[in-house]
Amino acid sequence: MRCLVLSDIHANLAALEAVLKDAKRRRLSYDMVWCLGDVVGYGPDPNACIELLRTVPHVCLAGNHDWAVLGKLELAAFHENATVVALWTREQLTAENLNYLRARSARELQERYLLAHASPREPIWEYILDTSVAAENFEHLPDGYALVGHTHVPVIFAQDRASGDVRASVPPPGIPIALDSGFRYILNPGGVGQPRDGDPRAAYALLDTEKHTWTQYRAEYPVHLTQAKMRAAGFPDTLIDRLSYGR
Repeated sequence: MRCLVLSDIHANLAALEAVLKDAKRRRLSYDMVWCLGDVVGYGPDPNACIELLRTVPHVCLAGNHDWAVLGKLELAAFHENATVVALWTREQLTAENLNYLRARSARELQERYLLAHASPREPIWEYILDTSVAAENFEHLPDGYALVGHTHVPVIFAQDRASGDVRASVPPPGIPIALDSGFRYILNPGGVGQPRDGDPRAAYALLDTEKHTWTQYRAEYPVHLTQAKMRAAGFPDTLIDRLSYGR
């Protein structure tokens, strides 16, 4: 099976559209979209993003911003800017799309792949930012693979099955990475709607479960269109400006 792996769309319709168009332009055939959560939050098009995602065969998880909008997390745990948009999003979402978010699970097992928004250990909130946290999370894998988002940064954490050593690498765009059977992996495709690795282009990946490869991609999108919608909605300037820099 070939899966288009997305995370952290964050209600950025222009970025999501660009990812789907980029995959088509590259002639990337895929059987399923795996979305690792945070479809909403931060961005100006929550309804349109959910509705576009629902037009393709997909699995979608819950993220921390999705739960914040639903009232399943205390907003006091969020930055003030994120809280402003979460409250705005609550007022914008249709009843149907609210129900869609409510139906999302915190984690799912797809074949040998554990899908979680944040981490295998804490699927909604924990950030896997370094090898030490990754090493602890490998203890919570039922098998060899986990797919996570949440950090908005593309990365591969690989644990040697023999030694237990963990290393991190940033996959170069467009080059398939072989997933060696001698390792276990935590794979992060980066963020579609709010990248944080210094590259403002939307990030996504293609997983081939038969060839055991992971390929990272970036897609340019009209950032200014999303920013214009955010300004019109009265969003904080910090959230608007950061899209230009991928931070």
